[in-house]
Amino acid sequence: MLPNRGVSDRAEQRWSPPSPRDLAGPFRFLFWLTRSQLRRVAVGAGLGIGWAVGLAVPPWALAHAIDDGFVAGDHRALVGWSVVLLITGILIAALSIARHRTMTKIRMDASFRAARTTVWHTSRLGASLRSRVNAGEVVTVGIADVQTVAMALTVTGPGVGAVVGYLVVAVLLVAISPVLAVVILLGVPLLAVAVGPLLHRIERTGGEYRVQQGRLTTRLVDALAGLGVLNGLGGKAWVADRYAQQSRRVVAAGYRVAKPASWVGALATGLPSLFLAAVVWLSARLAASGAITIGDLVAVYGYVAVLVVPVAQFIEGAGDIARARVAAHRIIDLLNLPAGQDTDPVPVRAGCGPLVDPESGVVVRPGLLTALVATHPVDARTVIERLGRLPHPATITEAATWNGVPITDLDRNEFRTRLLVADNDAEVFAGTVREIVAGRLEPDDVRIRAALRIAAADDVVQALPGGLDAAVAAGGRDLSGGQRQRIRLARAVYAAPDVLIAVDPTSAVDANTEAVMINRLGDSRREVSTMISTSSPLVLDRADEVIFLADGRVSAIGTHAELTRTVPGYRDLVSRAQNDIEGEDR
Repeated sequence: MLPNRGVSDRAEQRWSPPSPRDLAGPFRFLFWLTRSQLRRVAVGAGLGIGWAVGLAVPPWALAHAIDDGFVAGDHRALVGWSVVLLITGILIAALSIARHRTMTKIRMDASFRAARTTVWHTSRLGASLRSRVNAGEVVTVGIADVQTVAMALTVTGPGVGAVVGYLVVAVLLVAISPVLAVVILLGVPLLAVAVGPLLHRIERTGGEYRVQQGRLTTRLVDALAGLGVLNGLGGKAWVADRYAQQSRRVVAAGYRVAKPASWVGALATGLPSLFLAAVVWLSARLAASGAITIGDLVAVYGYVAVLVVPVAQFIEGAGDIARARVAAHRIIDLLNLPAGQDTDPVPVRAGCGPLVDPESGVVVRPGLLTALVATHPVDARTVIERLGRLPHPATITEAATWNGVPITDLDRNEFRTRLLVADNDAEVFAGTVREIVAGRLEPDDVRIRAALRIAAADDVVQALPGGLDAAVAAGGRDLSGGQRQRIRLARAVYAAPDVLIAVDPTSAVDANTEAVMINRLGDSRREVSTMISTSSPLVLDRADEVIFLADGRVSAIGTHAELTRTVPGYRDLVSRAQNDIEGEDR
């Protein structure tokens, strides 16, 4: 469920990421969520206290109505206390509504903050997230864990009110009968302690369930992403069977969590009721012996009934906190993944400047269309990841530099704006063509059409009903592979980065379209830097400079014609690629 717009807007204005200290443990994270909306929590606690104390007023007023009015035969007193009961009931109802609304806002705010923090950090991790956390874990954290943690903040209202209400009832009981007060005030905590072992079991089984739930979600995400391939290979039934087996294990783990959780719910209702019966029996004997009045007997019954509420809230709140501890632990595990150096970032200097990868020797010079070709495609991909600041910093022995400054020292947001890695597998989100090409930028139809023309995708838009307003399905599944590839390139061109690194952007188009794409891309980006990883002879021939990688290091640099004449390894590689293309054409 999406947060209320007004709540989310105000929370967004006040949102700031948690500090490392706030991520030191599950309870610190819960405290951060509480502290972030301290004013609202204080209001909720105040309403909870007012409501809980208000519940103790009706038994007290009813006792006076019986003793001072009914037993004494004083009709005015009876009417007066009846009016007090009526007014108290109205006030309790109003406080209950206000408390519930406030607690709903608290839960929504906590859910929003936790979800936004998760999204914020995953965006900071960037492409390195894929190799460090599986997709299912991220989805489960962002949906299930966030909601579980938010639910635990309910204790800040009813929980505080339950404590104060318990103390108020204790004072009232002492005034009636010290014996009853001792029995009740000692018995109620024992009821709460009785569920302690169940709470520990919830934490233990809940952790196991969460791990399996994340794995199952990952399997589902992978299966959906590869559904087309599975259909072609005939492996859909096998994957479905594996998913069913793992799903049954998750269900079994869920039952192990549900068993103690259901006992907690049952005891939260059953134990206070049994205790209520025992106290009523004891107070009835005291009334029969004359130790307390009939009004006191009714009051004791009412007070014990009131105590059922805080005891149930203690037990339920403890269960919520136990589940939230497991969920918060999974959230902070994700948030504690290091995202690189963010302290005192260095601004990116004006201009493109050379982009250098010391480990491979690759240099991307400004104003050129550079092609990167490698004997092993994974080597080219690795270089691009280093230049684009994609892998985890621990995997880099020497950081790439831009204008002589290590890219790990540069301001991350500015770096991401001015250098763009256009992955051939980049997601195409559902939306109109205009929204997809504009991406995170404001749409400008003139620039969008220019970007589509550069990517040779203008004919794609012309063929769609509605032009720029044409709707494209999630993943671009209603487009062909070549159309998706051109739309992706148009999106990268529209972003107008100082450095554009494109991963094999023409692999799914025919030779004529490929030539148009490369010619227009090179002409449109003469003042900035562009590098393309490819093995296409046509693209290599049109590049201003070709960098040939062998075993992960620069082996030769030159034009396509020069390298073909002077570098046998390059000539053999390009010849194989040419033969592959001709074989596909036949």
